[in-house]
Amino acid sequence: MSTGITSYDLLTEEEILAAPESDYMSPQQLDFFRQRLQEEKRLLLNNAQETTTHLQDNESTPDPSDRASVEEEHTLELRVRDRERKMLKKIEEAISRIGSGNYGYCEETGEPIGIARLLARPTATLSIEAQERREKLKKMHGG
Repeated sequence: MSTGITSYDLLTEEEILAAPESDYMSPQQLDFFRQRLQEEKRLLLNNAQETTTHLQDNESTPDPSDRASVEEEHTLELRVRDRERKMLKKIEEAISRIGSGNYGYCEETGEPIGIARLLARPTATLSIEAQERREKLKKMHGG
């Protein structure tokens, strides 16, 4: 077991949180977030495959109330998958931002989003302050 850090060692959450500000979005940190995003993507794609298989298992039943229950289950599953499809798009966009060098920076202000926020929401595109401003404007305009 190696004790030295190689280019293949991923940082831990603790190491990223403890890193100095000058390390923000270093190649090691970007590798960590790329790996995390790719894992989320893999899980979402697995879920989608399971849903497709489940929906194809066409559970037909002569009882109308049973049939209604099955249809309601399918509707709920499809809603969840639609949310996951939107999340998949956000994940792909975040991976793309890692490649372009924009990951971790607020799309409105250009300021760092912050490690803690990215750990909680790796697809974040806004700093907390910019997100709060956007939500206040939305409330003011009735949206």
